[in-house]
Amino acid sequence: MARRGKPVMIVSDNGTEFVSHTVPRFREATRIEWHYIALGKNAFAESLNGRLRNECMNEHVFSSLAEARRIIENWRIDYNTLRPHSSLGGLAPSVFASWPDQCQITAGPNL
Repeated sequence: MARRGKPVMIVSDNGTEFVSHTVPRFREATRIEWHYIALGKNAFAESLNGRLRNECMNEHVFSSLAEARRIIENWRIDYNTLRPHSSLGGLAPSVFASWPDQCQITAGPNL
């Protein structure tokens, strides 16, 4: 399978969809190049996605796209400004940003 002479490539993690044999069979049948993200390289995104899913998406039944956008945006604002983060020494991002000289945190292994 190619588009304008270039091979099609998909990059993914090795998530739960690979428990079934459907995706690998599809990959082989279509001859699509498949590359996996190295373990540990996607930890921040996976953590955020898990929090968004568990704390927001699983808690609401959206009746429209507009409602979903509103609820998810409210969650994002709370997460990015008001909620304490362990990576910021237990401070909320808005507090941490307003006191840059007073906020001393020890960089963890991922910083």
